[in-house]
Amino acid sequence: MKKVLYDCSSIGKLMFLIGIFVLAPVMVLPWYHQDVVYTMAFLIPGGGSALLGLLFCIFGKRDTECASDWRSCVRRSSLTVLFAWAWGVLIGALPFVIGKQLTMVQALFEAVSGWTTTGLSVMDVTVTPMIYLFHRSFMQYCGGLGFIMMMIMFISNKQSMNLYSAEGHPDKIMPNIKKTAQAIFIIYNFCLVLGTVAYRAAGMTWFDSICHSMCSLSTGGFSTKLNSIGEYDSLAIEIITIVLMLIGTTNFAALILLAKGKIKSFFRVSEVKFMFILLEIFIPITAFSLADGLGISYLEGLRKSAFDVVSALSTSGYSTMSYAEWPHFAIGVLILMMVIGGGVGSTAGGIKISRVYLALRFALTNVKKKLSPSRNIEAPYYMKAQGKAPIDKELIEDTTSFIMTYLVIYVIGSLLITVTANCTLTEAMFDFASSISTVGLSIGITNPMTNNATLIVEMIGMMLGRLEIFIVLIGFSSGFGIIKDFFTRKKK
Repeated sequence: MKKVLYDCSSIGKLMFLIGIFVLAPVMVLPWYHQDVVYTMAFLIPGGGSALLGLLFCIFGKRDTECASDWRSCVRRSSLTVLFAWAWGVLIGALPFVIGKQLTMVQALFEAVSGWTTTGLSVMDVTVTPMIYLFHRSFMQYCGGLGFIMMMIMFISNKQSMNLYSAEGHPDKIMPNIKKTAQAIFIIYNFCLVLGTVAYRAAGMTWFDSICHSMCSLSTGGFSTKLNSIGEYDSLAIEIITIVLMLIGTTNFAALILLAKGKIKSFFRVSEVKFMFILLEIFIPITAFSLADGLGISYLEGLRKSAFDVVSALSTSGYSTMSYAEWPHFAIGVLILMMVIGGGVGSTAGGIKISRVYLALRFALTNVKKKLSPSRNIEAPYYMKAQGKAPIDKELIEDTTSFIMTYLVIYVIGSLLITVTANCTLTEAMFDFASSISTVGLSIGITNPMTNNATLIVEMIGMMLGRLEIFIVLIGFSSGFGIIKDFFTRKKK
């Protein structure tokens, strides 16, 4: 039997799905007739992607050998995920270019920021047509779940679990992968409806309510307002946003526990406990820093620090004020929160709370061993939503290697930003932390006037952060391997 290098069926399904996503903003036209002139800007790329996807599904070859070779299957799954995100970025960017809203590099940046749920933007939302504001928000909503998750919800096959894991979803919550995706989708949409209604009751328009609810849940951060959530100056809206951001940054498996009413089990999850410990520590001390540095009351500082610390830790990127006058200590806290990031298996980015928690556990255990004269044999574990999980050698190696790789890339990216943007190291560290952790907060470097070189560095950071670094590396390695095999066979 002739070996098929790639499963075109999965590629076709993903291309079709991405096409439908890009066509979705056309739904707002009945309410915003003035934007009808941009219809073709969405129909051409969206319709084209959907049509190509159907052709791939009908005429493309299917790989039937993957299951017999685990390593090959993992590599091909990673390459499929990488292709899906690259294709999504391209198709998502084209409406901006066709509609003459942005240059090609800017459009790619906006699409990367959208799909990866980062929220950094080069658009002036005060003059952006409504259909494009919805397009940005909808990209973040879909990107929060991920292309593979959305595909599996409707169609699953033998390779679904590999693709699901390759996109950065570690937990199979329900008996099978399709039910897992559907359960997550139901929770996600239920929270979307509640968030939209709550925002509307707090004073937002229906359009702003839907857009902000999509972006809060996806921990995205795109806003329809120039000054983000700070534009509304509403405590009620800030509280609603905090709740939605916390939901978005919590592991989907833990959310299902909460949805089932298992509150004690929810708070026993190590990642959840550690997240609230971080917030309990850093919100009050940041409030003191703001009160002292900005000359405001402690209560006002507590309000601002609560929102922005949650925004940074959840990697949402919403803000209530400019950071230009913030004290260096408070800026440092935000950088730390962005680097730590949200929960594993959530819509958030960053190193992830569970990895930081585990790294601290490793360090503490090692110190105790050095100080303890006894040779007690321990069997350490931590609590996941599914129950106790052992802390073994493989977990330690995976966690430490990811953190070290992340930090190396973070340092390199920050140094590159200092060169391309001609800014201070602190400013570069802030905005690149925002990029690689898919946060969206900016200290002023990222704006409509940002040069292409800086945007490209930030785009690379956003993609690496959303796809958990190793998926990108494995995907590129797989691609080079397939190309090498192709030319090797040609020579024969």
